[in-house]
Amino acid sequence: MVRVVTPDYWDDACKYLSRRDRVMRKLIPRFGEARLQSRGDAFTTLARSIVGQQISVKAAQAVWERFAALVPGPSTRIAPSAVLALPVEQLRAAGLSARKVEYLRDLATHFDRGTVHVRQWADMDDEAIIEELVAIRGIGRWTAEMFLIFHLMRPNVMPYDDVGLLKGISLNYFSGEPVSRAEAREIGDAWAPFRSVATWYIWRSLDPLPVEY
Repeated sequence: MVRVVTPDYWDDACKYLSRRDRVMRKLIPRFGEARLQSRGDAFTTLARSIVGQQISVKAAQAVWERFAALVPGPSTRIAPSAVLALPVEQLRAAGLSARKVEYLRDLATHFDRGTVHVRQWADMDDEAIIEELVAIRGIGRWTAEMFLIFHLMRPNVMPYDDVGLLKGISLNYFSGEPVSRAEAREIGDAWAPFRSVATWYIWRSLDPLPVEY
């Protein structure tokens, strides 16, 4: 059974954003009781993000299922040591590219050796966690920001390199005109300290089905 967690700040964030922002005032009621959700564990979430890079959602799910079937236990909680124990040939046979195999093994090594401080993350600020994560091969800033939003449920993350976010800001605030990072940042300043929540609603305005990690 997967334990699903939702942020305890969500209702307060919605009230705050609705008071401060005309677009949020219209958007938030459209999605009723829908909430950001976190599931699985840190290693498994990051492993899934690596598996899904540069392929379709459907293809990513198929490769993930084949990969997870190689590892004992539930696919929602894969042990780093179990990944390191798998021969490269088996990982490749599951449909993973040579580069993704390298990335998954590097991720597993960081977790297995404790070079990412999972238990300290609750007391670390967003940038410190991003710095740890981008030291892992295959994880860039965007992936780290998605992890902060969808796994750690940090309330004030705004991924300025996210194409969907910029498109959503363009459509909702600028009548479809192209948006610069500076303009997006100005919009985001009004969303603080709940940028993650506003970003989630902007994504929903483009695709009503919530993304899950």
